Amino acid sequence: MLDKDGIAKRIAKELQDGFYVNLGIGIPTLVANYVPEGMNVTFQSENGMLGMGPFPYEGEQDADVINAGKQTVTMLPGGVYFDSATSFAMIRGEHVDLTVLGAMEVSEKGDIANWKIPGKMVKGMGGAMDLVASAKNIIVAMQHENKAGESKLLPQCTLPLTGIGCVKKIVTELAFLEVTEDGFKLLERAPGVSVDDIKKATLGKLIIEGEIPEMVI
Repeated sequence: MLDKDGIAKRIAKELQDGFYVNLGIGIPTLVANYVPEGMNVTFQSENGMLGMGPFPYEGEQDADVINAGKQTVTMLPGGVYFDSATSFAMIRGEHVDLTVLGAMEVSEKGDIANWKIPGKMVKGMGGAMDLVASAKNIIVAMQHENKAGESKLLPQCTLPLTGIGCVKKIVTELAFLEVTEDGFKLLERAPGVSVDDIKKATLGKLIIEGEIPEMVI
């Protein structure tokens, strides 16, 4: 199975030269550490950064340079800071090529639930609603099952939705999947994971066509 860094590495392979990319809180933030060498990708953070770099090394953190999840990050040469109004104008204006988000549930139709945590008070869904409504392409980085061993890839989401029919692809510790009109299409399986393992962990409709290759990380 993949660990969190493995999930981020696989998603990084979906980046393309010249992309503007927004990284959500959690596993998605790790993607910035694995941009393929020689590729030019610009990371945007909704708290007002364009040109965000990887996490700083221990002792090199600047407490004033943080991402939307309040983690210290770096800024690459040529990067800029701006206010939230400008940041969300970029997002709502569909200038972001790819958004990588975490999720608590994804439905087989591409609906996503990633803001309402059961049993916890939250202020609201925040910028996620703008990202899922405006992004051209959304990849979800998530665990295949919750802590109770229940599938998070479902026929229908049970938690309050953040967006409807917006998720394009999903990378979990078990698999790389594409959301199609007919359900979750299995594209790759994680190293050491069998197709049967993925079947057992997926409650939504799973489409399996031919031999499923193992991921190359």
